[in-house]
Order: sequence, then C-alpha cells, then structure tokens
Amino acid sequence: MPLPLTPLRCLERALDVFSSKPGIVCGERTFTYGEFGERCGRLASALSALGISKGDRVAYLSFNTHKLLEAYFGVVQAGAIVMPLNVRLTVPELTAILIHAEPSILLYERDFAAAIPHFCADCRGIRHFIALDDEDSDSPQYESLLAAHPAQALDLYRNADEDIAELFYTSGSTGTPKGVMLSHRALYLHALSVATLYVEPATTVDLHTIPLFHANGWGHPHSSTMLGVTQVMVRRFDPVRVFELIERHRATDMALVPTMANALLNVPNAERMNVSSMRQINLGGAASSPALIERLEKLFHCEVFAGYGLTESAPVLSMAREKGSISYATDEDRWRRRAMTGWSVPGARLRVVDERLNDVPKDLKSIGEIIASADWLMSGYYKDPVGSATVLTGPGGEPGGQPVWLHTGDMAVWDTDGFILIVDRKKEIIVSGGENISSLEIEKAIDSHPSVLECAVVSAPDPQWGEVPVAIVVRKPKHSLEPEELLEHLQKGLSRFKLPRRIEFVEGPLPKTGTGKIRKLDLREPFWKGYEKRVQG
Repeated sequence: MPLPLTPLRCLERALDVFSSKPGIVCGERTFTYGEFGERCGRLASALSALGISKGDRVAYLSFNTHKLLEAYFGVVQAGAIVMPLNVRLTVPELTAILIHAEPSILLYERDFAAAIPHFCADCRGIRHFIALDDEDSDSPQYESLLAAHPAQALDLYRNADEDIAELFYTSGSTGTPKGVMLSHRALYLHALSVATLYVEPATTVDLHTIPLFHANGWGHPHSSTMLGVTQVMVRRFDPVRVFELIERHRATDMALVPTMANALLNVPNAERMNVSSMRQINLGGAASSPALIERLEKLFHCEVFAGYGLTESAPVLSMAREKGSISYATDEDRWRRRAMTGWSVPGARLRVVDERLNDVPKDLKSIGEIIASADWLMSGYYKDPVGSATVLTGPGGEPGGQPVWLHTGDMAVWDTDGFILIVDRKKEIIVSGGENISSLEIEKAIDSHPSVLECAVVSAPDPQWGEVPVAIVVRKPKHSLEPEELLEHLQKGLSRFKLPRRIEFVEGPLPKTGTGKIRKLDLREPFWKGYEKRVQG
C-alpha cells in the first residue's frame, strides 16, 4: 500500500529526524519538535474526546501563536478540518462565515472574548467554545484540555488523500468571501514543492510574519516543519518588534506583503538595526515594485524577490528567483526581474492566455489572464459548486470539466524566458478611451517617489473617456508633496494617457484587508456612487 499523501507526514518527519531540535519559538517559550509533536497529539485526543469526528470543521480565532500552529497538525490528526479565521474581520463578517462553514468548535484568544456571546446567539452549530488563554473564562481552557488527554499516536492512514484538511475563507477584497477547500494531497505536494525553495534549511530560522489564517501560511507551517526549521512566531506584525526578533533569534528568512515591507522601511533608524543574519525575503500578496526590491535589498543586504499564488492554490505558484538562463546586466535589471511574478515552482505550470485559452505572445506587451495547473489546486469552494466550476475548468476550458486549469483572474504579460508580470486584476483594468490601463503600473510609478508612503489607483467615471485613473496617495510623515510635483515625476516613466486625472492626498492609512491588501473596492465606491454599474463604456 502506498504511503498516504498528507501534511501529517511533515510532522512525522520532524519527529523522526529533528525531535530534539528547537522547533517552535513563541514569546518566551521554546518547544523542541518532540514537544511540539506531543502537544499536537494531545490536541487530537482532546478533540476526539469532545466528539469531533472526520470532516468536522474546527475554527480558530487567533493571532500567530504556537497554539494556532499546533492546529495545523493536531486538528488534521483528529480527522477534522482546520479553519483559521481572519482576525481583522468584523463580528458580522465573522458571523456570516461561521454560519456558512458550520464549525463544531471555535477556539479563541482573549482579544475576541467580547464576540463570543454574539457567536453563541447566531451560530447555533458551534457545540464548544474553547479559550486559548489561561485565565478565568466561562469556556473550557486549552491548556487544561491538553493536560487531561494523552498524546494520540500519528495515524497516516486515517484520512484519504482527497479528504479536506483545511478550509480558508478568502479575504473578500473582490467580493463575498469564499471557503477554499484544500485536500491532504494538495497540502503535502505543495509542502514538497515549497521545501525545494529553502536555502540551507539546517541553519534556517523562519520568521512567521505572515498571518497563519492567510492562504495556508504561504506553505511555511508544513515545509518548515518537514525540514526541521526553527520557526519563530510573530503574534501580530509590528515593524519594530520584527527587527527585535530578527536580532534576538538570528532570523534568516521571512515573507512580507508590500505594506509590511513599507512599514519596515519606514521604521526610524532602520539602517542601524542588526539584520546581519537575514538571507532571504519573499514578497507576495500584492504586486511589488523594483523600487521596493531595491530598498529592501539595500537595508537587509540579502536576497529579495517576489512570488505569486492564491488561496485557491495553497498558495505558491511562482517565484522570481534566479534562473540559470538569465544574467542581469545591471542592478536595475535585477531589481526589475525580482519584482516580477516570476516563473513556476516545481509541480506547477503557468500560462498567460486570451479569452479562447490561446497563449498570448511572449513580448511583455500582450495582456492575458494567468491560468495555472498544479498538483495542489483547491478541491473547490465550500458549498459552491457553481463558483468552483467557473474557476476550475477542463483542458478545453469547459466549466465543470476535469479540474486541470485554475483561472486566477490576474491579468499579466510574459516573456520568452517564461517570466510573468502581473499588470492588474481582471476587474481592476481601467479602460479609458478604449485603452487598457494597468492600475498596478501607475501605483509602482507613484511608489517610486521618495515622499510616498503608500498609494492606490482606482477608476472613476468620466463623460469623455468612460473612466479614468484616480490616485489616492499617503505621504510619508514630515514629507511635502503636491499633485503637480508627483505628476512631473510620473511623466518620466508613464505615457500621457496613463497619468492619473486626479490625485487625492489623504492622511491614511489606506483601508486594508486582513492580509494587508488595500481595499480598492472601498476606495473606488465614492467615485461611482449613483451609477448603475462600476465600469463605463
């Protein structure tokens, strides 16, 4: 009988090979992988004692802690489905997700205790509420439950490869959140692929800067565990605290969304921080600019490159890492390449296609949609067969066919080396006077101005052109910048028709989703108020 394809094999390897190695660092506590594995086994036993059975959803409302990381293995070991919730959502938003997902248990940190009565009243399917913190609570407490149950032995054969192991709800930046179902098979094969991207794992110290509720933690919980990497939990992202953790634990690797990167770059006296241990920074979650790659590289003196993926792909699909067939002529060329979406990771195939699923020319000009085929695509959207059939199509693009291609909704160009560059979301291309304008291209140009902290470009209706780009800009503290000065800067690199017709400076910060993406829908809405549709033409 072949070995099952399950993420539990990542933990099994850590216990077999790295049992005595410091594995998880959380605040002042450090657990060896042996201790971590025992806690995961106790969690599995406790859940079984509470009546959790195969296929039940177990929800977590928690920041990045060792307890949430334990859920990645302990919940799955119990045969259930782990469901980390976005901690930045409102109570009504969380309630809607809980009603839709119908979890049997909700484990929560004290920060969210005030919301529990609302969930008790509105989410009748939740049988147990468990407090993750050791303090007085009407709910059972996590540590007491673990202490009362012996560690359950790992059983790799309890689940089938195609059983669902994780359920992540998308951030909702483009509409109503959808529950993305990731199978045991998908998670294990994704972990194997991401593991090939690590550099010297024996000495790697992985800083968990990305929230674990976001897109399978970018694969780090499984891959780092499989490789015996020391994992340092960053409970909540705080730029000064991140610098402190890098120095204290000699962190070598971390992942960032661009808004996090900008926050680190703008820490006072950041250049004086001790970051000599850093080896690799991976950017994702939103488009990066060459200027951002340059600034991070000069501050951290390490490899910095972008990557790409979606919750629906567990998530990693590509990395803008070195490729043997390409040599960089200048620093500028390297920064440009490393800010691109990159090329596919092992086990994934990416294409850029037109509406008929024909590859667009590889000229870095022709725009098409990225479609992806990989060993770890989602099984579908929870309780949404129609939505699943829309984005997962067969070889010929037919809805509901054998799910070979994932339609990402990301519009991109590519070159003869297979390097892909996202130019916009399908729904965020601005069509002005018949011309397609990439809001991301304008944003990258604005971000390159030294006085800009962050920005977003959205469409606004226009009687002559149908719609035009509008820039919403936040200045850096103590910096002055006027529209005329910014336009003069933009004219150096953008065609005239791409220039924003309006520039609005705001105090900021700009509204963001729980994963750090700017909520463009919120920023666009005031311009389109009173219009029947949000595009013109």
